[in-house]
Amino acid sequence: MRIDAYNQISQIYGVQKSLKTQKTQGASTPRDQVSISQTGRDYQVAKKAVAEASDIREDKVSQLKAQIEDGTYSVNAGDFASKLIEKYNTYLG
Repeated sequence: MRIDAYNQISQIYGVQKSLKTQKTQGASTPRDQVSISQTGRDYQVAKKAVAEASDIREDKVSQLKAQIEDGTYSVNAGDFASKLIEKYNTYLG
C-alpha cells in the first residue's frame, strides 16, 4: 500500500511539474539591456583617439635633428644629471 501511495504522489507531482514548465516556456521573459552614458561614450572616443595617435612627435624630432646637424644642439649637464637621478630613483622606488 505504501508503494501505491508513493506512486500516486509522484504522478501528481509529475503532472504539476510539467504544467509549471509549460507556463514558464509560454511566458515572455524580459531582455537584459545595457545603456552607456554620454560620459562613457566620450571616454570611448577619447580612448580611441589616443590609441590611434602616434607616439612620436614628428615636429619635435625634426627640430632636434636639425639642431644636431647644425651643431647648435646643446645639453645642460646639470639638467641631464638631475633627470637621470630622478629616473633612477623612480626605477628603484
